[in-house]
Amino acid sequence: MAHVSVIGTGTMGSAIAGIARKGGHAVESLGSGDSGKPVTGEIVVLAVPYPALADVVAQRREQLAGKVVVDITNPVDFATFDSLVVPADRSAAAELADALPDSRVLKAFNTNFAPTLAAGAVGGRPVTVLIAGDDADAKSALTAIVTAGGLRALDAGPLRRARELEAVGFLQLTLAAAEKVAWTGGFAVVD
Repeated sequence: MAHVSVIGTGTMGSAIAGIARKGGHAVESLGSGDSGKPVTGEIVVLAVPYPALADVVAQRREQLAGKVVVDITNPVDFATFDSLVVPADRSAAAELADALPDSRVLKAFNTNFAPTLAAGAVGGRPVTVLIAGDDADAKSALTAIVTAGGLRALDAGPLRRARELEAVGFLQLTLAAAEKVAWTGGFAVVD
């Protein structure tokens, strides 16, 4: 059984915590008022908006050292919904990995909406969580949590693939914001 810390208690944080609990894992949920509480999980999910990553790193860099850190953000310009706010050759996850050199950073959950994570299915199929990262053991640990919670996990490759995952997340967000797809929908991966 893994111990998972979820920083962020919004809809995504709650849905991810629910997946981990469903799989029998211990879960610690930390909200914005918990900045004084230490992070105790060996896997830490940063379920915060992209602009909040810098504050989390500033407050918890030492606590995150040696841990698997999962970035779920989509670095979208939320004022216009017309672009990503990271350079074309970068990703939010790469920035996070640079800021946390002693952590094993993964990108996951950013291509999923909270309602589909909570429901466990989209279009009658199990939700697929795409995972990118450079550490095979870290990816394996997160995969075990995702699958124990009843979802599918798919290895999307090294952390440099986070840029493409963020582009997919951006596309899905813009489609939902334009009411072309539902916030309860999502992409399904079919073998």
